[in-house]
Amino acid sequence: MTDPTAPHTDAELLAEPRLVVEPGVAARVAAVAGPVLQGMGYRLVRIRITGEAGCTVQIMAERPDGSMQIEDCEAVSKALSPVLDVADPIDRAYRLEISSPGIDRPLVRRSDFERSRGHLARIEMAVAHEGRRRFRGTLEGVDGDCVKLHRDDAPEGEDADVLLSMEDIAEAKLVLTDELIAESMRRGKAAERELKRNLGLEPPAPAHAIRQTMTSAPEPKNKVKNKPKNKPAPKNTKQHRLAAEKSRRGERDDDKGD
Repeated sequence: MTDPTAPHTDAELLAEPRLVVEPGVAARVAAVAGPVLQGMGYRLVRIRITGEAGCTVQIMAERPDGSMQIEDCEAVSKALSPVLDVADPIDRAYRLEISSPGIDRPLVRRSDFERSRGHLARIEMAVAHEGRRRFRGTLEGVDGDCVKLHRDDAPEGEDADVLLSMEDIAEAKLVLTDELIAESMRRGKAAERELKRNLGLEPPAPAHAIRQTMTSAPEPKNKVKNKPKNKPAPKNTKQHRLAAEKSRRGERDDDKGD
């Protein structure tokens, strides 16, 4: 069994199978779209077919790291459109829509549940677990082939911790929370910085910072500077002024010798 704490490579994540899949017509679309996406370096997340305002086929995809930009959606749409036209998995006209998983994303792979540990999720079971089909709570990782969930709606006296078989999950999705939004923003900024570095678009360091690195480190502010050892004696003391006054009157200073 794969160690869930071991780091995943992009190749492993790209080939990782989905555990939560669609039935019926959506499954036929997935069978066509999945290999094309994988060949382009993307992962299929979910297929959804709706009949609102005509037929719409929504294909949700992502890169192995979970990112999906507008440019990625455009590239996938251009590649998939002719393939779906030839395969013709749907027997009526439809509009193709490519999208990212979003912040409150569906969870369809083992790595999705591992990466979303600590976040709130809703899970609907295809096969009831202990007479219950809908669960909501905090994800606590994966144990074998089961998802560990700490329920936030468990009645008093009932065990809040449950193990749900991934094979029996019909749908699982993250719940939008402030913590989830904050983490998504951090990941987005980190991905943007990495992309800029890879493309050589990272802005250069300011000129003053470059000059400072070329010179010695500045002297600490609290360092006491050494005083001169032979400081000249003051020339305008009271003694000097009295001596000058006596000299002006022609008086002799008895304190001095001949």
